[in-house]
Parts: sequence; C-alpha cells; structure tokens
Amino acid sequence: QVQLVESGGDSVQAGGSLRLSCAASGITPTWYCMSWFRQAPGKERERVATICAAGGSAYYTDSVKGRFTISQDNAQNTLNLQMNSLKPEDTAMYYCAARLVSSRDYIYWGRGTQVTVSS
Repeated sequence: QVQLVESGGDSVQAGGSLRLSCAASGITPTWYCMSWFRQAPGKERERVATICAAGGSAYYTDSVKGRFTISQDNAQNTLNLQMNSLKPEDTAMYYCAARLVSSRDYIYWGRGTQVTVSS
C-alpha cells in the first residue's frame, strides 16, 4: 500500500524559511517522479516543483525559482522542499504527489500540510 505523508507546515513571517518533508512508503523511488503541489483557497492547484530519481533537471514554477529547492533522499524514501524567503503568496496547502516516470498522471497523493506566511 502506497502512502505519502507530508510534514513541516507551519505559520511563519514573510522572509522566513520552512522545510517540508514527504515520507513515501510502498513505492520504488527510481520508478517515480515526485512533485510538490500547492493550493490556496479559491485558487487552482499549482505544481511547485518536481524531481525524478532517474535523473534530469528539477522543475520549478517561476514564482519559486531561486527560493525553493526540491530534493530526494532515496535511502530514506523522503522528498523534501526547502522554502526560503517566503512570501504571503506562498500561503497554501502543500501536497506531495507521485507519478510513474513513464506517465504524466499523478496517481499517489498525500493529505497535505499547511503553510501560512504572514506579512
């Protein structure tokens, strides 16, 4: 059974940092690309960053480039998102998701962790 469990969400002031983690179980990391998505109230879900264990460059949405870093610890089956210089517009529920490398569809999702950035 596949499980993705996010942690690390919190309330911080603008300019602060947070590190989100996603503990993955039941999947073989090298078969998957892992992503962080976020969704703010009243807004569409947005893909924030993606990393594929099989290699290649990480993807970041333009609004987080230079501030967020996605990383993966395959030994511990953990996905991380280091978020620096946080802005109020980063406030959202953040979700971890997985798709097979050969597919574009995300088939596994976590329940999310809330990030709130105050000005």
